[in-house]
Amino acid sequence: MRQTQDHAHALTSAQSPMIVRDWLFGIGPWLLVAPFFCTALWAQEVPVARATPSVGQVTSFPLPRYVSLKSREGNARRGPSLTHRIDWIFSHIGTPLKITAEFENWRRIEDWEGMGGWMHYSLLSGVRSALITAKIGELRLKPDLRSPIVVKAEMGVVAKVSTCNVDWCKLTLEGYKGWIEKTALWGVSPDEAFD
Repeated sequence: MRQTQDHAHALTSAQSPMIVRDWLFGIGPWLLVAPFFCTALWAQEVPVARATPSVGQVTSFPLPRYVSLKSREGNARRGPSLTHRIDWIFSHIGTPLKITAEFENWRRIEDWEGMGGWMHYSLLSGVRSALITAKIGELRLKPDLRSPIVVKAEMGVVAKVSTCNVDWCKLTLEGYKGWIEKTALWGVSPDEAFD
């Protein structure tokens, strides 16, 4: 047993100059440089991650922004082309959608539950709509909680948005017009105001 161990030790000692030489001229220098290389790559990635545009690269419109579904059916695909698989089909005209990215004629959209994908821009409209997220949405005559209720709408109802101020939006719903608090809606940014 002792003779075997000595023999093994002799082989290891004889091979060690070869191992050092292979390490110096082979992979060794790469192992020494790798941490600096990885740090340099990481340093380059950080600004890219922070440089997320606040406007679309195609339209120069703000991102994210809200639009609505123009057609009776809109396919949301896994990627920005017709060859990508369809993940979701939206089938209600006027459904509010949020655009989060742009690529050529495609827009990455999501609904109020965060579901979506890439949709061709021709299926989208700039006409604004919103979805009632409150259990019961109360549309009032004026943007004031003391104002009379014009109509009540259940959660999930979609209405056209015509005007928004800091706290309220004016909706049109099946012939009724009224103001509702923004907190009861999805499809309008909290700080958004428009006529």
